[in-house]
Amino acid sequence: MELQQAMNIAYICAPRTGEVDLVLEEFSLELAQRGVTTSGLVQVNSYQVGRHKCDMDVRVLPDGPTIRISQSLGNNAKGCRLDPAALERAVSDVNLQLAQFPEVLIVNKFGKHEASGRGFRDTIAEALIQNTPVVVGINRLNLAAFQEFCGGTQTHVQASPKALMRWFEGIERPSPRRLHPVQHSDVLAPV
Repeated sequence: MELQQAMNIAYICAPRTGEVDLVLEEFSLELAQRGVTTSGLVQVNSYQVGRHKCDMDVRVLPDGPTIRISQSLGNNAKGCRLDPAALERAVSDVNLQLAQFPEVLIVNKFGKHEASGRGFRDTIAEALIQNTPVVVGINRLNLAAFQEFCGGTQTHVQASPKALMRWFEGIERPSPRRLHPVQHSDVLAPV
């Protein structure tokens, strides 16, 4: 199955650690103030004295819960700190919200899990199938996998809440639709 219309998926990148998280959080708050229904999550990093790595928490939109998605591996640990079970819980919570047809889906990061076919990959595809605009944070390491996933339909937006709001206000948003179950791999490029 191919989508004949342009998909409304925007992404932001930023050079400084944590900047994408702050931009997406501020954007989500601005949307809430305007009465726009959201789904997805924003990441909130907290720093502890004596630790060089932050704790990673995500807040499920629109109003919680907050889930710790990082594992404490110690200051000298070099491996991935992501807690896969916590991430899957967050995915499950967001999928429940997405079933309510929000006006926009915000995903804090298209990361290694999404690049390899897990995490929020199917959630993003489902949102696009139901005509829900999507905003994704991304780092340069996973940009090529994200672009392949989107098949060239993505829009790069400057990493600022104002730029995201201009994009959101400027896109055509068809009415939400509920389709018969499809294989998401038929909609977007396969892994």
